[in-house]
Amino acid sequence: MTGNYRLIENRELQETLYHYRVHPGMDVYVLPRPGYQKKYAIFSTRFGSIDNRFRVEPEQEFTVLPDGVAHFLEHKLFEDEGGNVFDRFAALGASANAFTSFTQTSYLFSCTDNFEESLGQLLDFVQKPYFTEQTVQKEQGIIGQEIKMYEDHPHWRVFFNLLEGLYRQHPVRNDIAGTVESIARITPDLLYRCYNTFYHPSNMAVFVVGDLDPGRIGCQVEENLAAHKHKPMGAIVRQYPPEPAEITKQRTVQELVVSEPIILLGFKDMVVGDLQGRDLMRREILMELVLDILFGSSEALYNELYREDLIDENFDSEYTAEINYGYTMIGGETKDPDQLYRRVMRAIAGFLKEGVSKEQFERHRRKILGGYIRRFNSLEFIANNFLSFRFKGTDLFQLPSVLQEVRREEVLALAEENLDPDRHAVSLIVPPKES
Repeated sequence: MTGNYRLIENRELQETLYHYRVHPGMDVYVLPRPGYQKKYAIFSTRFGSIDNRFRVEPEQEFTVLPDGVAHFLEHKLFEDEGGNVFDRFAALGASANAFTSFTQTSYLFSCTDNFEESLGQLLDFVQKPYFTEQTVQKEQGIIGQEIKMYEDHPHWRVFFNLLEGLYRQHPVRNDIAGTVESIARITPDLLYRCYNTFYHPSNMAVFVVGDLDPGRIGCQVEENLAAHKHKPMGAIVRQYPPEPAEITKQRTVQELVVSEPIILLGFKDMVVGDLQGRDLMRREILMELVLDILFGSSEALYNELYREDLIDENFDSEYTAEINYGYTMIGGETKDPDQLYRRVMRAIAGFLKEGVSKEQFERHRRKILGGYIRRFNSLEFIANNFLSFRFKGTDLFQLPSVLQEVRREEVLALAEENLDPDRHAVSLIVPPKES
């Protein structure tokens, strides 16, 4: 190991993070947690379901993918010539998993013992793709069944019906797993093309947290990558279709077997495509403040709706901001979706008219900061969110200082911009009508 590392220190959190840059360009982060029995590692690539049109410099032609390739590739990596990867982790006493989102694919494990052996397994299987016509065809059948199962999943459908209502062109409107028709077009050659592009170490990062020696971990990762003999690669150029400000459909209703209707309201954010790094984090924090002031469980509205049995404890509001798309979602299960919709829209209109008091602003800022610090007790929260922010060009550890910087007047200004009634859609799942 070269011994070269960068320390990222945060006095508020009393954390020291070790950052290594390993040839040919992969970032490795190690957060020591002395005294912790549990250890956790995540190995992520910036390749998600929306990355379906790309080229690698100096190429000029774009490769266009069918929907579902990133998710399909995640499934396939767990099966190699040595058999099922999960069995090898289990033999070490480690619990392994993986997930694919719109923007990244991640492989992870947690354990108490045999950490270095488990980390070696993680690094090795992710760097050893094995695709044949036979195994791809088998996986098409398995994922095809998964896709059909989710067609009847109420919370999955209410979510994607909302995104389809908000977006006209952007691939975030498409199911992460794709469709039965789209995955039928996946071939071993296509998987290798995507793997060799997006699973290059320069597009990946590792985060490890636990009672560990940063130097040993950095050395292990460096030696592992060196054995795979990766060569430098040109920059990946992603291309997304232009997205108009207008939504696609204001209201979508689907009948499924549910005990109570489910409603989601969504607002389309058209500004995030111009933001990244600290500016994008600032926008996320401001919108979290807006939503907590409006719909937080400590506010009068939430308690009124709860007492009237219009919401339950699963009612939620959240804002998602990525480099090239963003949206706000509000909703949950309710006995009267039309009444809940009116109350939510009325609350937003009232907030935009009356603004937020200094006391409210400071109370919710302290609440969000406290919740953030408490979540640092979770190893998974630290690792997963650090890499998510890192792929967006910023640092999770900066969040407390950014939260301290935001001003009360910014909250109302962003609410006026981002909760525009002209860019909102509604998705409903309702029980079938009695015949």
